[in-house]
Amino acid sequence: MNINGIDILPGENEIVSIDVGRIPSGSQIFVKAHIYRSKNPGPVMLVLAGVHGDEINGIEIVRQSIETGLFNQLDVGTVIAIPILNIYGFINFSREVPDGKDVNRSFPGTYIGSLASRVARTLTKKILPVVDFGIDFHTGGASRYNYPQIRYSRADVEAEKLALTFAAPLTLKKPILKNSLRKVAKDMGIPIIVYEAGESLRLDGLAIEKGIDGLKRVMFAKGMIDKDVKVLHKMVHIEKTSWIRASNAGLFTWSQKSGVRVRKGEPVGVINDPDGLKKIVVQSTKDGYIIGHNNAPVVNAGDALFHIGYDYREDKPPA
Repeated sequence: MNINGIDILPGENEIVSIDVGRIPSGSQIFVKAHIYRSKNPGPVMLVLAGVHGDEINGIEIVRQSIETGLFNQLDVGTVIAIPILNIYGFINFSREVPDGKDVNRSFPGTYIGSLASRVARTLTKKILPVVDFGIDFHTGGASRYNYPQIRYSRADVEAEKLALTFAAPLTLKKPILKNSLRKVAKDMGIPIIVYEAGESLRLDGLAIEKGIDGLKRVMFAKGMIDKDVKVLHKMVHIEKTSWIRASNAGLFTWSQKSGVRVRKGEPVGVINDPDGLKKIVVQSTKDGYIIGHNNAPVVNAGDALFHIGYDYREDKPPA
């Protein structure tokens, strides 16, 4: 295997630093790919985080996996672990790169384009060609908390298998967005699933725990490690989602949080007038599960408050 001009032989581990540009001070920025190869042939798995620089839970999942040696003794195959793809966003506490563009809307990218496009091109040209499948770790953005969930494309059979093996508490069928990592990977025949959990710029123990457990289950199913992680939680498979948005501006307090089942018309929060003269009760618009909620204390009319998953089925934990 050769990545960025460096040969990594079976049985070797290597950290490959890939130059993606300079910041205005002149300092070079490198994306670090941690490569772990078994002596035995097998699939190549991409474990990716930090596509959005402020989504810290995904970064912590990959960091802990590296620190604990999860990838060090693979029975078969190869793991390419990238804790932070969007270095620019990470050092600026930002979802985007400094020019305001989203890396996950910039694939396949170009080396003569924006910063986001250059970062996307680096992954597309130097990493994806050797990958067989991958897990992309994300976190809710803009003060929104996502209950641990795995997302895959309805039309991608292999991605669906990976998602069911990962076995997050929530499993969602979501369309592939234009110019996203999942889109360019699918065009290359590489199934990618997306794990969403927690809130940006805030570490969350449940999000990290469920992410690492799911990663281990996928690795076990692929024969890469010899120890499985039993599923102890109920799995909810969601077909459709919709947002409950604020009808008025004001001070927002939720009374039902992500992960709970709600009924249509059930109160889930309130929006209060700062003068104490008016209160708007927010009600669920569907029978379903809250898969994400807004933690912002102040909202404007039209802001997303709750993400509801409906048309669902429930699977109890295996006996």
